[in-house]
Formats: sequence, C-alpha cells, structure tokens
Amino acid sequence: MVKGKLYLVPTPIGNLKDITLRALEVLENADIIAAEDTRQSLKLLNHFNIKKSLFSYHQHNEQGKSEDIISKLEEGLNIALVTDAGTPGISDPGSVIVTKCIERGIDFEVLPGATAITTALVYSGIDTTKFVFRGFLPRENKERKPVIDELEGVKDTLIFYEAPHRLLDTLTYLRDNLGDRKIAICRELTKLHEQIFRGTINDGINHFVENRPRGEFVLVIEGKSEAEIKAEKEALWSDLTIEEHIIKVIESGIDKKEAIKIVAKERGIPKKEVYKYSTNL
Repeated sequence: MVKGKLYLVPTPIGNLKDITLRALEVLENADIIAAEDTRQSLKLLNHFNIKKSLFSYHQHNEQGKSEDIISKLEEGLNIALVTDAGTPGISDPGSVIVTKCIERGIDFEVLPGATAITTALVYSGIDTTKFVFRGFLPRENKERKPVIDELEGVKDTLIFYEAPHRLLDTLTYLRDNLGDRKIAICRELTKLHEQIFRGTINDGINHFVENRPRGEFVLVIEGKSEAEIKAEKEALWSDLTIEEHIIKVIESGIDKKEAIKIVAKERGIPKKEVYKYSTNL
C-alpha cells in the first residue's frame, strides 16, 4: 500500500487574506485535516468554502494523536496539519509528528507561509541580520531565570511571544535582568488593531500601564551592544595595575606571552608597554 503524505500548512496570523493559494489547494485536496482547535480552523475553512473532516491535534494530546496520524498516513491517507495561526511546529504542535514521520520514513511537506516572528522583526527596526527566537518565557522566575541568564550576553536580536495578561510582568522582568534596552512591542499583527510600539523597555512598561494590554504580542529586543560588552570587560580590570592585570590573566591558565597580548589588546596599549611590567613575573 502506498503511504499517504503529511502537509504542515501555515494559516494566517490575523488577516485571512494572508493564506497562500498553495495552502488552500492542499486543504482542499487533503483527505482529513488535523487542527489545533477545530472550532477555530472551521472558521477558516468555512470562509474559503472548504468542507473537510477535522480532528483535534493540540499540545495536550500531541503524543497520542501523532500515533493516530501515523496510522492514517500508513493507510494511505493524505493529512493536512494546521494550528490556530502561523506555522505548525513554531511554538505550536507539529514538531512531534515531524520527528515521527522521519523515524517511520513517511513523506511530509512543509509549506511556507505566515509567521509572526519575521513580521515583527522587520517591523521593529532593530537588527535583522541575526536573531534568537525563544517563544513564550516560562511563567515562574525560577524557570525563566536560566533562560534570561543564557540570553543576557547575546548580541543577536531577541524575539519572544507574550500574552496580554502577562505583558507588564514580562517587560518588568526583562528590564530588570537585561537592562533598559531598545524594544519593539508588536500587537495584533496583520489584524485590524495592529500596533507597533517602539522605544525602551521602560517606555513600553509606562505605555501599557496607561493603555491596557489587549491581543497577542511579539517582543523584539536589541541584543547586547558592543559598548556594553566592552564596558563589562573593562570593569574586570579597571582597578588593577598593569602587572596585576597580567597576573590575573596568567592565573586563568594562559601563558605569560599570550597574557601580554591579551592585556595589551584589552587596554589598547602597545605590547612592549605591557612587557615592561612582566619581567619580574
């Protein structure tokens, strides 16, 4: 028996016109559709007059339902997987079934389409060349602290998703742990009440204290600047003499010759100047 094929189909993140012709064709031709929320997906299908059988596939039943999907694919059925909005597998169900398809040798196809990540990034006006996406931060401080500690020194642009009822708490936490960096707070992307707030994190806090957060948010935050990194490095040796600086570098396990180069570079002075303070070491 010929196996079926799984299609991961992105759906609009707000504006229904953002669906692709290819996505509509796949949804029309699929035998069945696996949906994160069948009621939400039904609205989309009805809008485009697509009549298909749907079944539920969400984060709480993903492990079990993925086996059901595999069985149906092995029976020869073609299945389209959709989430409420955006691309399956990006902060939404989808990655589990992809892994299982790879393990079982079942063909699958990922369609390109709408995603809030790149839309917000371009809107932000912040560096788009390199970025780190971390989805929703954990709710509890003990769980989100290691995430933020890992990202604090990253120079790449940072992107997070956030819900309206958690926005102010998250912004406050980010300001207190990353510093008052430049941010773009993108609300209700592609929808009627789309809004892009640009400023510092503290500006954003003040804005949303006065304007109650509504809708879904994407936070785009500038990475750590070279000036910040340089200042932090300088703080490690600014109170040391040149000789003490050399000793400190040597104590980290580096030989004297290399330590002289490092100290010269960090202080922005010639190596021969540093060498004079190393003769007795």
